[in-house]
Amino acid sequence: MLKSTLLKATEAGAKELQRFFNGDFKITNKEGINNPVTEADLAAEKAIVAAIKTDYPDHFILSEEAGELKMDSEYKWIIDPIDGTINFANAIPICCVSVGLEHNGVLIMGAVYNPLMDEFFFAQKGAGAWLNDKQLFVSKKRRC
Repeated sequence: MLKSTLLKATEAGAKELQRFFNGDFKITNKEGINNPVTEADLAAEKAIVAAIKTDYPDHFILSEEAGELKMDSEYKWIIDPIDGTINFANAIPICCVSVGLEHNGVLIMGAVYNPLMDEFFFAQKGAGAWLNDKQLFVSKKRRC
């Protein structure tokens, strides 16, 4: 069920990314230069957190925009609702939703989804990695 929740949460965030892409939205700035936060970041984060909390209300969540939503749990969800916000804000489709899951401090699975380019990466510790439905493998080349 952890995997299905991770996939569901990633897809929920991606729907928000798609909804706002190339549209009108508010942009504010966090600390530092070139560190924008868009209305879409906040909407994607809200959708991702809601999907996780529906299945696992007691899990710890660490999100780029909201910070830590601490719970006493051996599981920690790590969220970047829109990775590549500057690209997103400038209508450059090289941006994605990133969600990872730790168990007792060890990363056990993660997803990175760019719905604008139809690229959904998923990896699970000990089980491999995929791009969409195709499993990925390390190159067998010994030299470049």
